[in-house]
Amino acid sequence: MDIDVLGALAVRENGVSITPTAPKPRQVLALLALHADQVVPVSALIEELWAGEPPRSARTTLQTYVLQLRALIATALEAGDADGRTAKDVLVTLPGGYLLNSNGGTSDVREFDRLAGTGYRAMDAGDFPGAARLLREALTLWSGPAFADVHGGVQLDMETRRLEETRLCALDQRIEADLRLGRHRELLAELTVLASRYRTHENLHGQFMLALHRSGRRGEALDVYQRLRGTLVRELGLEPSAALRRLQRSILMAGPENPAEAAVEAGGERLVRV
Repeated sequence: MDIDVLGALAVRENGVSITPTAPKPRQVLALLALHADQVVPVSALIEELWAGEPPRSARTTLQTYVLQLRALIATALEAGDADGRTAKDVLVTLPGGYLLNSNGGTSDVREFDRLAGTGYRAMDAGDFPGAARLLREALTLWSGPAFADVHGGVQLDMETRRLEETRLCALDQRIEADLRLGRHRELLAELTVLASRYRTHENLHGQFMLALHRSGRRGEALDVYQRLRGTLVRELGLEPSAALRRLQRSILMAGPENPAEAAVEAGGERLVRV
């Protein structure tokens, strides 16, 4: 089974799609696919489908959705070499819940976690080219927001936020690796978009400031700080972190022709040298 959730939901058995078009069965499959090879409790599926207000027939209705999914799985198994497996072997009923058996297939979430984890270890070891390559490869697995075409409930919305946070962490570290490799000019267009999209994300703004300053655009780097500060004060009632303020002072003191040498931290992440 091949599972993709980092973008549109796509689940294939024997190369045949088993992704339903109906919204509720689609939600069930999305949650099972994200936690493939693990038991998903019936209570979690019911919460996902009915947000704490399940009908009396909730369990029966859930069983109906499971039967619909198994019908799609059975069709896919008939189309190829099923090795004697049945739909009940793929979508397994277990005490307290259901398990989607991937049978050793691919999962974009698992591959992302593997590549990102290897990239983080490369960063820790000072292998910035390797880190940039691995993290870039991990990020290419994303084709859009997780579960982009699934109308999520409580459980999927929570998982979507969690996955987005993992993507942002990988993106942050990939940009830092690129900055350490002197790729500041290549980063400017990307960071312009990111700073606009994540208007209160201090580390991305700090990286944008560094890239601009290193590109000889000191005034614009300081403008980025002022815009971020205005947003933080207006929307959250907060001043920028001490680390970001140190970065601003470093840029002010460095001047356009004399980059400062101080390393600072912002948002809990270490920024590379100015």
